[in-house]
Amino acid sequence: MFDELTFPVIAAPMAGGPTTPELVAAVTEAGGFGFLSAGMLTPAALAAQIDRTAELTGGPFGVNLFVPQPDTGADLTAYRERLLAVAREYDVELGEAQWDDDAYPAKLDVVLEKRVPVVSFTFGTPSPSDVVRLHEAGSKVLVTVTTPETAVRAADLGADALVLQGFEAGGHRSLFTDDADQPGGGAEYGVLALLRLVAARVDVPLVAAGGLVHGGDVAAVLAAGAAAAQLGTVFLRADEAGTSEAHRKALVVAERETAFTRAFSGRPARGLVNRFMDELSDGAPAAYPQINRMAGPVRKASAAAGDPEAISLWAGQTYPLGYDASAAVIVERLKVEAREAAARLDRIR
Repeated sequence: MFDELTFPVIAAPMAGGPTTPELVAAVTEAGGFGFLSAGMLTPAALAAQIDRTAELTGGPFGVNLFVPQPDTGADLTAYRERLLAVAREYDVELGEAQWDDDAYPAKLDVVLEKRVPVVSFTFGTPSPSDVVRLHEAGSKVLVTVTTPETAVRAADLGADALVLQGFEAGGHRSLFTDDADQPGGGAEYGVLALLRLVAARVDVPLVAAGGLVHGGDVAAVLAAGAAAAQLGTVFLRADEAGTSEAHRKALVVAERETAFTRAFSGRPARGLVNRFMDELSDGAPAAYPQINRMAGPVRKASAAAGDPEAISLWAGQTYPLGYDASAAVIVERLKVEAREAAARLDRIR
């Protein structure tokens, strides 16, 4: 699946704006592979993004879908009151805390109709029948996992490859089950540890993800057995990325720690610590997408004001090493760094 790539680097799907057709196409044209993110898009918007990406590149690209989450039934009353105080500061009303399936069936129909070459899944596995439908349409199926156990489940289901997400990664953790008693929602494996543990239990290609921002990181995971490396944070400051200005500035200043929080969406995600996280992370319920919907107007108002204190500043642990450049320049720099790292292996006799 990834053998045809000039350079086995994948631009991670980053929901909420950073991933754009222009970014996906640029990475693909540079010899890598890009994923569009369908999370929180309407089916029509997803179809338009697929068409736009196809206009920009003749190369293959993928689409990532969020697997619908069960309604946890969590009591949101106390959290809503805390969130309401923040909303008043931004002079907005809270969104309605409704559960929905993110229009998953309709989006699946879109990728089937468009015959997207690779479809990946976050937050769980597709149903066996969906895997069959995708395979019949000629699509490869990837599942993002965070533990050896979920890797085995996904491989047994018929996934063609697995994306192994280490705890270093920015954005939402692809947990199959969110344990509300743990800040990170479940077991936390570093990407190299996860790669070795999963490789010992499954026999499908593995993609390593989590805190990879340098070509040496790419070389390291390839040497450890990965078929490709998936990078997100390093592309947040790409010219083609849709990252908001407030988010970009916070990444450039690079003075904030990163941490997991449920405060923005109701599921654990790693981002730069800001006032919203400081004030609301403690006790934020495991309730996705209800909290995501409630907090949406606050995030939008904060972004519109250029204020980084109430937007989700998703980023991996190594974000201070990012830089401003076009996607093509980033990929080329990663290639050079990877070659230099590979050359250093000659010291091993």
